[in-house]
Amino acid sequence: MAKQKYYVVWVGNTPGIYTNWNECRVQVEAFKDAKYKSFTSKEEAEQAYKDGWARHYGKSSNQASEKRRSASSVIHTTAEIDYNSISVDVGTKGNPGPIEYRGVDTKTGAVLFAHGPVQNGTNNLGEFLAIVHSLAYLKKQGSNKTVYSDSQTALKWVREKKVATTLERNESTKEVWTLVDRALQWLQANSYENKLLKWQTQQWGEIKADYGRK
Repeated sequence: MAKQKYYVVWVGNTPGIYTNWNECRVQVEAFKDAKYKSFTSKEEAEQAYKDGWARHYGKSSNQASEKRRSASSVIHTTAEIDYNSISVDVGTKGNPGPIEYRGVDTKTGAVLFAHGPVQNGTNNLGEFLAIVHSLAYLKKQGSNKTVYSDSQTALKWVREKKVATTLERNESTKEVWTLVDRALQWLQANSYENKLLKWQTQQWGEIKADYGRK
């Protein structure tokens, strides 16, 4: 039986500690200058994560061996966009404030779905809703297309199946919280194989679903 490993991602799509290589790989394979390493105990991994990458990264051949192991499954280099994908973005007027979101075909820019405006929400909650909407949309089609978002926070919320927001629940936020609760229920009840990736704005420019409201 293979010994349990713990994968520390200091620099990647969603930094953290992962318990299997496939989860770690999603965080680092398309992320330029990713910093990660495997450890044989949870305690060691937690300490290394606190220490930071400079004290641990490059001290062994773990990264090289993991990359060799996954070479056949790596689809994208850091300079490539997976155009067989959906890109999502949020349009806001204040944060918090009215929000709307949409998903588009990354290659053509064609709008595949859109929702809103919602009376009172935040940018990250809108991104979260857009990502989950994408997953539900693709699941109905039986598609394993990649989903891109430029919100690292929202991607983390989707993976963890929980949101961490300071937006209060009151009458003015009832609509967005109803949508968020429904999205969380969907995540709890459904599985998916789609890759959820951070759109690399600095390398690729604005995400294809951008509303142009900067």
